[in-house]
Amino acid sequence: MSYGRYGSSVGRLPREAFRPSAIFIGLLALLAVSGWMAWADYGDARFNVFLFVAAGWTISLCLHEYSHALVAFKGGDDDIAHRGYLTLNPLKYSHPLLSIVLPLVFVLIGGIGLPGGAVWVNHGAIRSRFVDSLISFAGPAMNLVLAILLVLPFTFGLDTGGHETFFAGLAFLAFLQLTASVLNFVPMPGVDGGNLLYPWLSPQWQRGFNHVAPWGMLILIALLWSPRINSWFFSVVYWIGDLIGLPSYQAAVGYELFRFWDR
Repeated sequence: MSYGRYGSSVGRLPREAFRPSAIFIGLLALLAVSGWMAWADYGDARFNVFLFVAAGWTISLCLHEYSHALVAFKGGDDDIAHRGYLTLNPLKYSHPLLSIVLPLVFVLIGGIGLPGGAVWVNHGAIRSRFVDSLISFAGPAMNLVLAILLVLPFTFGLDTGGHETFFAGLAFLAFLQLTASVLNFVPMPGVDGGNLLYPWLSPQWQRGFNHVAPWGMLILIALLWSPRINSWFFSVVYWIGDLIGLPSYQAAVGYELFRFWDR
C-alpha cells in the first residue's frame, strides 16, 4: 500500500462511492464461468485454470486494497471514498509497474502472489496510531482469510474425484493468497508489515523509513532471488499451508495447469 497526503473534503457521499464497479462484477462473472468450465472439464483444462486463477487473483487484489481503504475510511479519512477506493475497481488501485507488471511476472515465473496496488491515505486524518497500523494490517490479513476460505474444501476432506482440474486451480489460488500474505507481513519499509510498525517509530527512525520505503518492495523482491532467503520464505509458506490444510501437491498441479502456454 502506498501513502500520500491529502486534505479532507468531508461531505455527503453518493451511493456510487460504495457501489461495486462494473469491472469487479465482470471479474466475479469471469471467475464463476471459468470455475464452472474447470469443474465440468469443458474445453481446454489448462486455459480454464488460467482464467479461473487470473480472475480470482485480480479479485483478491481488489479485496486486499479495499480492506486498506475501508479501515482508513472508518478511521477518519473520508477522502478515501471520494477517490473511488471503496468501489472495488482495480483501475483505482493501479500503478503500472507495481500493480500490473511485477505481480504478473512473479505469478508467471515463480508462483508468488504479489499485491501491488496503491491506496493513498491521508494519515493526518486517522484517529490514532493503532488505527494507522490496522490500515496496513488489513490488506495481508484479507489475503490470509481468503487463503483459509479457499482451503476449506480440502480441510473438510471434500472428495475431489472427478473435478481434479477445478480443485488444482483452487489450491494454486489459495497458495497465491498465502504467499501474498506472508510477503506483505515482512517488516520492510514500504511493505504492509513495515507500514504497520511505522506509526510507533521515533521521528528519527521514521525519516530513515521514508528514505527506504519507495524502494522497499523492489528490495524485498531482489532478496527473494537469493536461494537461501527464497528457501526460508517458501518454508514459512508451506508451514502455514500445512497448518491450514492446503495440499501442496495440488497447488503444484494447479501452477502447471495455469501455465497453459508451457505444454
